[in-house]
Amino acid sequence: MPSASTAHRLGDIAAHVRGELLGDPGLLVHGLNGLEEAVPGEVSFYGNPRYRRQFEATRASAVLVGVDAAARDGVALVRVPNPHLAYAKLLTLFHPATRPSAGIHPAAHVHPEATVHPEATVKAGAVVEKGAHVGARTVLHPGAYVGEDARVGDDCVLYPHATVRERCVVGSRVILHASSVVGADGFGFAFDAEGEDGPRHFKIPQVGIVRIEDDVEVGACTCIDRATVGETVVGQGTKLDNLVQIAHNVRVGPLSLICAQAGVSGSAEVGTGVVLAGQVGVVGHIRVGDLAKVGAQSGVAHDVPDGQVVSGSPAIPHKDWLRASAASGQLADLLKEVRALRKRVELLEKEKGG
Repeated sequence: MPSASTAHRLGDIAAHVRGELLGDPGLLVHGLNGLEEAVPGEVSFYGNPRYRRQFEATRASAVLVGVDAAARDGVALVRVPNPHLAYAKLLTLFHPATRPSAGIHPAAHVHPEATVHPEATVKAGAVVEKGAHVGARTVLHPGAYVGEDARVGDDCVLYPHATVRERCVVGSRVILHASSVVGADGFGFAFDAEGEDGPRHFKIPQVGIVRIEDDVEVGACTCIDRATVGETVVGQGTKLDNLVQIAHNVRVGPLSLICAQAGVSGSAEVGTGVVLAGQVGVVGHIRVGDLAKVGAQSGVAHDVPDGQVVSGSPAIPHKDWLRASAASGQLADLLKEVRALRKRVELLEKEKGG
């Protein structure tokens, strides 16, 4: 448990999340925890009815709940519109982010013609190539790489082995997690049936860039490929999970969420506020409209209108997919019925003919 010096009064906690307190404002809280794990002196949150049993049994001193929650004996409640969001804000209160000291480590490699802001941090083993720019308060962890003429804005974090290839542009307050790659070559080849040394796949030069706008987070081992020409774009505030593939010339709009193992093929457009669940595949040259949602493991082969929810492969409206999924469990019985009906019809036709 954290030391008493990190404790906060419950009244201050409620004010921090703009919540309504049902309980003692002077109660000291030392930390946060899940409903089942919490002990006296800790705060938890309850935002999903499936966890009602854990909520009723929790030992937490206080729980963040929805605005309509009824008072409970023995547990203080803080009513908020969004308990999950309020909990996230409290995590930042109890665990404030720390920033390492500014400066360039002697074991880092920074080209003499690179520009690194005096308030930036470049740790041992990080590399900043010729003509690159690193903004104020940005942190490059060991092994991070910023290529020639690339630009990384202010207040960014590049974790170990994150790569920003040549000429690519990263905005401010961007997080690139470990081993993510911004600006690898797009997957472009033209088949040359009459090559000098026989048939081959001729590599199409990928001469464009990637542009990542402000407040984007890119998960570990995620790859965003540079454009063949022009730009691959990830819009402001968008969050990419681990192991996501964004192909060349894709444009992802602002505030979208793309979950793990999803892939977006070349020249596709993903609109504003879109959600692609895990393992979704989007084919190239189509548009997923603003505020659309795509269910897990779906394959999107055609344009998705604004606001539509789709699932399945090929993806269809989610309600249709639910009906089809329910019917698929009855296919064996339906097949038996069809066969029985077919035999009955054949017998009736023979009797009628006889």
